[in-house]
Amino acid sequence: MALEPIVLYSAPYGPNPYKVAIVLTELSLPFETVVIWDAAELKKAPFTDINPNGRAPAIKDPNTGIFLWESCAIIRYLIDQYDKTNALSYDTTPEKYLLDQWFFFQASGQGPYYGQAGWFNMFHPEKLPSAQDRYIDQTKRVVGVLDAALGQSKSGWLVGDRCTYVDLSFFMWDEQIEPIMAAVPSSEWRGDDFRKPPSQHRSNHGRNYLLRFLFVHC
Repeated sequence: MALEPIVLYSAPYGPNPYKVAIVLTELSLPFETVVIWDAAELKKAPFTDINPNGRAPAIKDPNTGIFLWESCAIIRYLIDQYDKTNALSYDTTPEKYLLDQWFFFQASGQGPYYGQAGWFNMFHPEKLPSAQDRYIDQTKRVVGVLDAALGQSKSGWLVGDRCTYVDLSFFMWDEQIEPIMAAVPSSEWRGDDFRKPPSQHRSNHGRNYLLRFLFVHC
C-alpha cells in the first residue's frame, strides 16, 4: 500500500524545518509542506494545538496518526519508522550509539550556539559585544569539534563509512555560519582555516541538489 504524504509544518526562517525536509527527501518519503509565513501565527491556535511551543517544524503522519514537534524528535521518528534498510542509520554497535552522540551534540551544541550567534549578531536591537563574543567563540568551538572529527574520519563522515541522518542534521545550520559571522567583521572567521570546512555536508557525494529542492518545497 502506498504511503500517504506526511505533512511538514514549516516556516521560511530558521534551519530546523529544512533538517526534517532533508531526511524526508533522502528516505524518498512522500510529503507536503504547509508553510506558516507569519511568525505570529506560530504562537497561537491552530498551530499551538499541534506544537504548544509555537515553533516550526512539526509533522503529521497520516500513516500512523502521530503528530510530532522538535526537529530531532521528528528525525528520530522518521528513521525508526521508515529507515528499515538502514540507508541513513546503523543498527550495529558501536555505530548506533555514536549516532546518538553526534545527534545530541547537534541538538545541544550546534543549534543553540549558532542560533544565539545569529540572534545577537544579526537581529538583536541592541549590540551587546560580550554576548556576541561569547556565541562567536562557541560557534567556532563547535566547528572545531566537527573539523577534528571529520579530519580523523577515513570516510569523511561522522559515523561509519557513509552519510547518515546525523551528517544531514548538521547541514542546514552549517549553511548559516558565513552570514552570521559576516555580520561582525571583527569575528575573524576564516572557514578555509579548517581541514573540513562546514560545506563538507553539502559537497560530499553530490548533495548540492538538496539546496535546490529545499528552496522550492520549503
